[in-house]
Amino acid sequence: MNNILNKNTSVLFATFAVYIKGKALAANGMIEPMLSFFLPKVNRFTLLVQPHPSSDRISPVIQEYNGNRKSKEWSISPWWYLPLYFVCKAQNTDDTHLSFKLRDFFSVLYCGFIVRKKYDLFVGLECVNAAAGILLKSLGRVDKVIYYVSDYAPKRFGNPFLNNIYLWLDTFCIEHADFTWDVSPAMKEARLEAGFLRKDSKKILHVPNGLFESQINPLPIAKRIPHSMVYMGLLNPDQHGVDLALKAFVIVLKKYPDATFHVIGGTNRDSNPFMDMVRDLGIVKSVISYGFVPPNKEMSRIIQKCMVGVATYRSDRNPRNKYGDSGKIKQYLGCGLPIVATTIQWYTRYAIAQGAGIGAKETSADFAKAIVKLFDDAALYKRCSERAIELSKDNTWENTYAKAIAAMEK
Repeated sequence: MNNILNKNTSVLFATFAVYIKGKALAANGMIEPMLSFFLPKVNRFTLLVQPHPSSDRISPVIQEYNGNRKSKEWSISPWWYLPLYFVCKAQNTDDTHLSFKLRDFFSVLYCGFIVRKKYDLFVGLECVNAAAGILLKSLGRVDKVIYYVSDYAPKRFGNPFLNNIYLWLDTFCIEHADFTWDVSPAMKEARLEAGFLRKDSKKILHVPNGLFESQINPLPIAKRIPHSMVYMGLLNPDQHGVDLALKAFVIVLKKYPDATFHVIGGTNRDSNPFMDMVRDLGIVKSVISYGFVPPNKEMSRIIQKCMVGVATYRSDRNPRNKYGDSGKIKQYLGCGLPIVATTIQWYTRYAIAQGAGIGAKETSADFAKAIVKLFDDAALYKRCSERAIELSKDNTWENTYAKAIAAMEK
């Protein structure tokens, strides 16, 4: 396979996003990274965005780009998939629903046929989209298919029937897609261990999460806010363990009453359990909340002013945590922040082994101990900060995708 990308290439990318107040949040979905990489390099790029369950919209959105310019945007009319639309509307909660998976599958097929010209490359984020892309390839609407995996777990669903379907789809997509992009090597290892993958599989590429160049922007240590820590991400305690960071912060405040906790993110739910917990702990004056911030210079300006970045992924909260590639860890390092984090993810363990931070047990006391250690020891803090900067130098989305494309062309 040679010259995958050129000025004549056409690409269809199917992904998802959480929509709040009609706006897609930059929490996941790889939308901005994919646009930034592909638009300058291809002739035609079609973006299909499927609203995540619990969003305030149901119908998928299609955007068409010619070069760097968006030429058209529209929503798939509910009339195309009645009565499925009404089922999705009735089941629009923050859970996995078969109705939404069927909507996603249909939307890919719709997108593949509504434009008369075929696509050179299809990229489907997660297995339902990739499976639909494989069908489009069999129907002559797509030349090459990439199965892009940002979220995986051998026991993803509590329902055994649903979980078996998911595992079958994952295996099917790996076998029939031209290439699979895994954000973490832990995904391939888990499939091998469970017997879902042949050891000689060469189509799976490690395509880690990256940063935009504007996000790699460390401040001198002297200009950072003393005794400050930052958390970036969704504020759902039952999934991301942010409650652990809050309870650790309460302990940190006992030694450093001037400490501040800077929080970037929000919740995709009607209630905000995070802010309720802040009030219950009596630390409202010490917590600065910025809400959702796009992954750009604004986010970097907030993070680069802090001293320590925290990541509180819990092994008992979400089975997918172990197999992901934390975007927040990459962002902290890009701003030169030492990290304090649980070590259930591959890249976190790697960064800590490289001296860019301290691993912590899943207890508030151990987290607080690690944070205080960095605040207390200026020499240790400086060493960790320097290693963080070194690790993030080449960790850009441009490099990540360029290396993946180069590996596909061999």
